[in-house]
Amino acid sequence: MVSVVSGDGGQYNGRLTLLLVLSCVVAAAAGLMFGYDLGVSGGVISMDSFLKKFFPNVYRRMKEDTKISNYCKFDDQLLTLFTSSLYLAGLMSSLFASRVTRAFGRKTSMLVAGVSVLTGSALNGAASNVYMLVFGRVFLGIGLGFGNQSVPLYIAEIALPKHRGAMNYVFDFGISLGVLLANLINFGTEKINGGWGWRISLSMAAVPAAILTLGAIILPETPSSLLQNTNDHDKAKRLLQRIRGTDDVQLELDDLIEASSKAKISDNPFKKIVQRNYRPQMVMAVAIPFFQQMTGINVIAFYAPLLFRTIGLQESASLLSAVLIRIVSTSCVVISMFLVDKHGRRVLFMIGGVQMLATQVMIGVLMAALLGDHGGLSKASAYLTLVLVCIYITGFALSWGPLGWLVPSEIYPLEIRSAGQSITVAVGFFLSFLIGQIFLAMLCHMKSGIFFFFGGWVAVMTAFVYFLLPETKNVPIEKMEIVWREHWFWRRIWEK
Repeated sequence: MVSVVSGDGGQYNGRLTLLLVLSCVVAAAAGLMFGYDLGVSGGVISMDSFLKKFFPNVYRRMKEDTKISNYCKFDDQLLTLFTSSLYLAGLMSSLFASRVTRAFGRKTSMLVAGVSVLTGSALNGAASNVYMLVFGRVFLGIGLGFGNQSVPLYIAEIALPKHRGAMNYVFDFGISLGVLLANLINFGTEKINGGWGWRISLSMAAVPAAILTLGAIILPETPSSLLQNTNDHDKAKRLLQRIRGTDDVQLELDDLIEASSKAKISDNPFKKIVQRNYRPQMVMAVAIPFFQQMTGINVIAFYAPLLFRTIGLQESASLLSAVLIRIVSTSCVVISMFLVDKHGRRVLFMIGGVQMLATQVMIGVLMAALLGDHGGLSKASAYLTLVLVCIYITGFALSWGPLGWLVPSEIYPLEIRSAGQSITVAVGFFLSFLIGQIFLAMLCHMKSGIFFFFGGWVAVMTAFVYFLLPETKNVPIEKMEIVWREHWFWRRIWEK
């Protein structure tokens, strides 16, 4: 039996139950779905057969035009639209998902997510023209908007405080694993004779979507959502007893009922979240996803195969290199999973920030010194760049990767939780869309300077966390207000 100290000195009772294990599986499936869709596009658009069919101008520049700079060969707006359309659709759907999640529960949004991604993967796998590809990516974006908004909330609400960090990490582990599987599948399908392997790569997004759809059907709603929508205390208590594996849940139930009562006071959580008392959460709702995207991880996650081709590696070698960095990333997420509830969120943020900053500066210096507009790096220099990218990835996987999802999911009180998570997801998708839309042009114009650009942001975000983000480990989600009231900066909101 595990006892968890609550904010008022009481204790929550519970143990690891089958429902909690199943919820972790669903979280992993949702993360896998997101990660796969992130990772698959970068590998597919580095395949010659895919480029020849849908983006012949890019293929021609890559193969035939030796006068174009290494950094500019993939700068094509139609290619960018294929990549970034997913994030624009995710941005729009995540805001709508807040209302669905609040009114109909977390499960409904999870179901919408699964069905939408199933539809998008079918369209992309069967695509015969660019418009069909983009339309399929829009459905994927809708699914990811709903999934990213609802699944972290589901996990945060169902987990015990002592386990919340590790359980929420399962979502990010799924993201890393999804990107890894996408790169492995791309590496295999690129070798299929006939040039149709990319269809398999794009269609396989249906597998985690099917798991999420099934999970949304068989799993129960969270007690918080049940109370918010039905106010049935007896039913919520029975559900909480099933989840915790014990009959003694009254203290936790009382906290949930109190939070639910507060949540019912306001019918508009988006209007409420901008009020003074919720300013810390509003700042974090915007800042954390903003900084997560400005680490420069999109440079690696979306375009790793293209980057490695830019510095001189061939098609198969670039795909294999992308596989390697995802193995490193997935391994580090697992390590971080065992550290986050023991050592806390802030320590991992600090370690990861320093590591990412150092490696981005070194990569920028290496490319500025050795990679010109034409030709490529030597084999030794190319593989040194690969090693530095792997070190950068370990920093991200220990910190901003999983913590960028964990911290927002646990800091919002129930009355603004759906709105706060929607803002978090929407800001993330907006930055993903923006960076996806302009990255290839940035790479063309800034060249190696792009690594110094993102490195500067890593320095800013590390300082932000050090001064403004309180520690949240082991604090019950319905008692999280305590960490803001005791923080040296944010407590001023209540003192005035």
